[in-house]
Formats: sequence, structure tokens, C-alpha cells
Amino acid sequence: MMIKIIVAGPRGNMGKEAVSMIEREADFELSAVVDRKYDGIMMKEAEGMASLQVPVYKDIDKCMKEVNPDVLVDLTNPETGKMHLRKALEHGVRPVVGTTGFTDDDIRGLTSLAEEKQIGAIIAPNFAIGAILLMKLSKMAAKHMDDVEIIEQHHDKKLDAPSGTAMKTAQLISEVRDEKKQGHPQEEEAWAHARGAEYEGMRIHSVRLPGKVAHQEVIFGGEGQTLTLRHDSLNRTSFMPGVKMAVEKVMKTTGLVYGLDQYID
Repeated sequence: MMIKIIVAGPRGNMGKEAVSMIEREADFELSAVVDRKYDGIMMKEAEGMASLQVPVYKDIDKCMKEVNPDVLVDLTNPETGKMHLRKALEHGVRPVVGTTGFTDDDIRGLTSLAEEKQIGAIIAPNFAIGAILLMKLSKMAAKHMDDVEIIEQHHDKKLDAPSGTAMKTAQLISEVRDEKKQGHPQEEEAWAHARGAEYEGMRIHSVRLPGKVAHQEVIFGGEGQTLTLRHDSLNRTSFMPGVKMAVEKVMKTTGLVYGLDQYID
């Protein structure tokens, strides 16, 4: 079955990779793209886009009505991603959203809407298969070593901190780990936030530097030993197998799924 896809954010680094991946897949069809700058032209006429005879829309509602896609792949930013996800569900289009920054209230509201519409939706904090395995391995390790800190590193254009991957990792660890204060009981920060963000006693540190793509370490400490799990995305092609999997899975899913870890044993 051919899956008709629209991509929001086709000029971004991730969007460009997604467009290329969709063009390579025999069962995927790139039907249109949604862009905040260009409207009413073909991609090949727009600066910074692939040279394709595919229409560009600025209005996502108009795009969905005229194109009638199966799936929206959104690779924009947190606020736009939230809005596009909701609009996709309202139009009966299955969204795959790769932006982060969704609150628990956002997730609950969108879950209800997906269930009401009886279609699938996926929010993926990270599309890299290795990063998903890192999350699952971290949950496994936390059953046996419950002192843990997370260090995530990303490019300096990333808007949110900590990353969605770090947050999802901490949430998965918390499912098997009791909340506990780590470090010295009388620990004090000479400089505010030196110990990073805190989630149920775990410390999460965010690094933002040019030259980085997406990197995460999860460090466990125990009596006389440490365990470090690390994943590095060296370029954005590392995310495309996960995007492909998400598009295929969302067609068979009902309701909202948060994180591709639910699809990997």
C-alpha cells in the first residue's frame, strides 16, 4: 500500500533528510510539504528545498484538505509541532512528530483526541534506533544501580532543554527506581544550577555547542564501580530508519504513542 506523506519543515536539516528518505522508499509518496515561508509553488522553485515537482503550502489546513494525506511528518519546533499534531488529528491524518517539549497535559489532551478520532499518532523524542536502545538499556540497568546522572549534548540551535530524549530516559528509569536524593545530604551549589536539573533525585545536564548533533550519556554509580551507556548521532541520516519505522507503525496504530521504545523489544 502506498502511503501518502506530507512533511512540515522541509528546509530544516531533519526535513531535508526526511524528504530524501521518502523519495527513496517505494511504498512512500511525498504528496506535499508545509513551510512557513513559501506557498503556492513547487519545491524545486523554493530556495533551500529539494528539486522536486511537489507542492508547497503555508496553510496546513488547506494542505490537508486538498492533498488528503495519510501521514504528516512534522520536524519543525515544539510550538508548531504541537499545533500541527492537533490539526492532523482533527483532519483524520496520522501524525508523526519529531519535535519535543510536550507537557504531561499536552500528552493527555492529544491522547484523548487520537482515541476519539480512532487513528494513530506518534511523538518521538528521538528517531535514532541506537538512542532508543540506550533508553531501554538504561531502564534495565536502573533496576540494579539506582544512582544515575544523564548528560545530553546537542547543537546550539536546539530550543529546549533538557532534550526530550533525556526526559524520556529519566521517565523510563523512574518506572523501576524509587525516588531518592543523590549526592551528599548537605550538598550546596556555589553557583546556581551547577548540579543540573533534577528529576526524582536524578541529575540531568544539558550541553549546547556548535559542532554537536545529538549525544547522550547515562552514568550509573555503585559501590566501587560505574557503568556508562552512551549514544552518538554523528549526522542526521541516523534518524531516518526511525522516521521510516514510525510512518509504517502509525498506519497500524490507534491512539497516541509517546516514544519509539514501545515498538522495540
